Amino acid sequence: MYDVQKWTSGLWRLVKRYREPVVVQTLRSAAAATVAYVIALRLSPEPAPLTAPLTALLVVQVTFFATLTNGIRRVNSVVAGVLVAIAFSVLVGLTWWSLALLIVASLAVGHLVRVDEYVAEVAISAMLVLGVTTVGFTAWARIVETLIGAVVGTACNLLLPPPVWVDEAGRSIEDLARRVRQLMLRMGEEAADRIPWQQAAARLHEARRLDHDIVRVDAALRQAEDSLRLNPRVREGLLHRVVLRTGLDTLEICTVVLRVLARSFTDLAKARGSEELFPSRIGETVEQLLSEIADAVVSFAVLVTTDLSENAESAESRLTAELHTAAGTRDRLAELLKEEIRKDWANWQLMGAVLTEATRIIDELNTEHRTRRLLEELDRVSQEQRAKLPRMTRLRERLGVQEELWNRAGFGERSR
Repeated sequence: MYDVQKWTSGLWRLVKRYREPVVVQTLRSAAAATVAYVIALRLSPEPAPLTAPLTALLVVQVTFFATLTNGIRRVNSVVAGVLVAIAFSVLVGLTWWSLALLIVASLAVGHLVRVDEYVAEVAISAMLVLGVTTVGFTAWARIVETLIGAVVGTACNLLLPPPVWVDEAGRSIEDLARRVRQLMLRMGEEAADRIPWQQAAARLHEARRLDHDIVRVDAALRQAEDSLRLNPRVREGLLHRVVLRTGLDTLEICTVVLRVLARSFTDLAKARGSEELFPSRIGETVEQLLSEIADAVVSFAVLVTTDLSENAESAESRLTAELHTAAGTRDRLAELLKEEIRKDWANWQLMGAVLTEATRIIDELNTEHRTRRLLEELDRVSQEQRAKLPRMTRLRERLGVQEELWNRAGFGERSR
């Protein structure tokens, strides 16, 4: 009875998650592979045409853009491998030395036809075809099955639109911002002697581990960027990609600066020896400043990952207010540090570095800086697209000139 209830509850959780990208992708892959196998049973001379569902499974990637590119490359790799196998079967047959030459030739051909990650597939196809006696029969069957799998995989993305992974990337960016916030809060507690300052080196190691988090977020963001390309369900895909990418770039800069700040704390702890990390008033102000900046980091991540304009305006207003408050605390810290340095010049470089690094994070999160960075990135991407598609660019420019002449002639006003 317990097993039945456990199985039922697990099934119900899966049903409730049917809209999540992982579940959608699993169902799409299974459906594409099954349909490809059923079609191949009717068209392929092989009794068990497993190449068709295998190809469909590999072709149906997480994005429509990847499906198109992977489908073309996989078909090219299989056809190239079959042709190499036919040539070897006619010339030398299958021996130990011809197998070695076959692998070398197949890999070389794979690089020549630019199939990228499917270079090994060229050699695999060649070996599978050459290893049978009826080469022509098997070669034709393998080509047919591959084409069936590629066509079914591509059609699956047309009929069942692939999931958009923007929400997943947004959650990963917000998780990164919250980890940065937690580290800033612990460093603030350390500055105010709420936790032992001797653990400053541990904070430095935590800051260094954020690099691994950046790599994982970058991988999620690349997947989201691919899911927006050539996706009929997405409007303004370029803007979404640029907003997320520039947001991650800003957070990456903040993590680098935070690592430098943790290093300054560590060096200051070593320099002051048995003394407290900061004098009492300065330590409390540093804690307050880092807490305010930490909140601003999370607000920035929410702003970057927010779709609706009303929510975006609310997030931007909250971020602006938090940065204004942090800037005021930063100015108060500057005055306290100035007084302390007049009394003791011993560690003025390290104390000044703390102020400089906090200021750098505030400037990076500034909404005006973000807008300028966003416009620069949009301009850069548009220039790259014009360079890649010069004919399309010239066509758009001609259409733009004709529209301007039409409006100047007065037809535009009449049409409106």
